[in-house]
Amino acid sequence: MHRSDHRPLSTVQVLACGAAIVTLSMGIRHGFGLWLQPITQAQGWTRETFALAIAIQNLAWGIFGIFAGMAADRFGAFRVIIVGGVLYGLGLVGMAQASTPLQFSLSTGVLIGTAQAGTTYAVIYGVIGRNVSADRRSWAMGVAAAAGSFGQFLMVPTEGFLISHFGWQQALVLLGLAALLMIPLAWGLREPGFGSVSTQPREQTILQALREAFKYPSFQLLMAGYFVCGFQVVFIGVHMPSYLKDKGLSPQVASYALALIGLFNVFGTYAAGVLGQKLSKKNILAFIYFARAVIIAVFLWTPLSPTSVYVFSAAMGTLWLSTVPITTATVAQIFGVTHLSMLGGFVFFSHQIGSFMGVWLGGYLYDKTGSYDIVWYIAIALGVAAALINLPVKEAAIVRNFSRGVATP
Repeated sequence: MHRSDHRPLSTVQVLACGAAIVTLSMGIRHGFGLWLQPITQAQGWTRETFALAIAIQNLAWGIFGIFAGMAADRFGAFRVIIVGGVLYGLGLVGMAQASTPLQFSLSTGVLIGTAQAGTTYAVIYGVIGRNVSADRRSWAMGVAAAAGSFGQFLMVPTEGFLISHFGWQQALVLLGLAALLMIPLAWGLREPGFGSVSTQPREQTILQALREAFKYPSFQLLMAGYFVCGFQVVFIGVHMPSYLKDKGLSPQVASYALALIGLFNVFGTYAAGVLGQKLSKKNILAFIYFARAVIIAVFLWTPLSPTSVYVFSAAMGTLWLSTVPITTATVAQIFGVTHLSMLGGFVFFSHQIGSFMGVWLGGYLYDKTGSYDIVWYIAIALGVAAALINLPVKEAAIVRNFSRGVATP
């Protein structure tokens, strides 16, 4: 099916609806660490059991993100988001009702992970790529990422409030109802004829686009760097509340810490999007990863207190999701926007493999050693490696030779 030429959706409409959807989807997931201790204590499960379910969630998000991206590129984001919103609601209710580790992994892991695949960055960024001009694309993606961060700032304290006032099970049911709000918001991302900013028909099939991307070394480097991003942020997001409680700090410190990460990432992701229009994207990515390694090291080597936690959260928050708009904008700059949701889904799959390893390894090594120290040091080493990996990335657009002539994305 060929897409007909339609006017793009307005930038304001795309950003308002896309940002609201990302705010809900990312905001809910960022608070899952608050449920680790209530659920494991109520069910008599180990931390590894909880961590494995979240790890499965991240892996399912990555796997189904590829197919959600393909579907969004082919049929439009509107339908994909509706399915994602329904699955999110069902998954949260299932998470509340699960009585065995298997049920918990299926609801918390598979259902919610699949829902996130259809309601977060790969799908939303595809709409942005098709409807926002290249000279504003990095900025627009930064706005959407900042919305996800605002969701964390808004939703994490809200989730802590719901748990304390209604209990962990009822809190999950209420969040399930909130997730359904993504369905009416999806209407604002309905693209007539799946309109594109380009008036040219597709130059590539899906298989041609995949072969081109996976043979291109810079695509492989971006995927490798994104693995580290996933490892770091999901390990910290899920395990830091328990890490701080183990050290004798109150649960409120953890809630405020996660909220601060979200608040400062609003500014960090927006700034990254703006800088991505002006500076080399690979250098921005290298800086982010190296700075994360330094911040984690300083946090571990500084005496722990609420103040040190808040300073760490603010600094890490500035860099938290700032890789997201830069990485996706780089993919769009290299390969164009026709298959952006799908290619973004593959890059994000690497991110989610890292997420799986970070959250699962955190639970596994804690149960084995009684400490998170080893995983913290792995996160530092990976940050340095990711900084070096991004430096050789070539950001220039690929020049393709087609039978009809030369096409530059």
